[in-house]
Amino acid sequence: MKIFVTGGTGVVGRPTVAGLLARGHEVRAAARSEQAVTSLRAAGAEPVDVDLFDPHSVRDAVVGADVVAHLATNVPPFPAMLKPEAWAMHNRLRTDATRNLVDAARVAGVPRFVKESITIVYDAGGPEWLDERSPVAAAGLMTPALEGEKIALELADVATVAVLRFGLFYGGVGNRGTDEALRLARWHLSMVAGKSWAFTTAVHADDAASGVVSSLGVPTGIYNVCDDEPLTRGRAIDAFAKAFGTGRLFRTPNWMMRLAGGAPGSALTASQRVSNRKLTALTGWTPTYRSQVEGWQAEARMREATRA
Repeated sequence: MKIFVTGGTGVVGRPTVAGLLARGHEVRAAARSEQAVTSLRAAGAEPVDVDLFDPHSVRDAVVGADVVAHLATNVPPFPAMLKPEAWAMHNRLRTDATRNLVDAARVAGVPRFVKESITIVYDAGGPEWLDERSPVAAAGLMTPALEGEKIALELADVATVAVLRFGLFYGGVGNRGTDEALRLARWHLSMVAGKSWAFTTAVHADDAASGVVSSLGVPTGIYNVCDDEPLTRGRAIDAFAKAFGTGRLFRTPNWMMRLAGGAPGSALTASQRVSNRKLTALTGWTPTYRSQVEGWQAEARMREATRA
């Protein structure tokens, strides 16, 4: 298939492009910098100079595509992410860019559309498992994510639409978040916030990418792409600390994380134990790393081998 990808040079986009190419697909990917152009060409993909906020530019980019995979994000670095205004570009990619891509896909007759989203749209569930039928947050920090999902699903009258709710990304080549977490660890601090017993749902960047590739055959719907075993926040912090030998780490205070979304910022600290069973049952996809325990250990080994 001919696949147009946005975010193809990001922490999930890079392994997604590689996975698609490995399966024999033709990949064209958005590229707005020389570095991105060089990276995509080296991987074997065709770079496309496109402004995702320009409808005309987007229409030209998707012509001839069998699939549009919208994976572009712009997550601000820590601690800038604690400021609501720092998420403006990220939110525009989820809403305005999605609108342009959906409209362009409709005009071009693209038969399949894949849209990234995130599992923290769910309401708090305590220790209970959450799936795609579980209630989502009505307003607040996750509003742009849910709006983007709705925009994508508008296309379902003429195309197959897969909305992928990813767990929180960790690991992967070039993941700035890992570097930020290691810098905080020098002060025995963690980027993780919330009660130690509360569950957090994550996914290794490489597993997120393989989930995208697997989604190319699913029917229209929403799918969770996450670890088999979400950990409590206490266990997640311990898994990171053990893998990298940092010693004991302390959680980020809840009030700091709530600054990112005001009172509704509780999405960042809520207990969410999210199941991936729908995607695994339909496609056979399973993450390489069952949980952050195995994922962080692999990440630490990779970094150690790179330094050797």
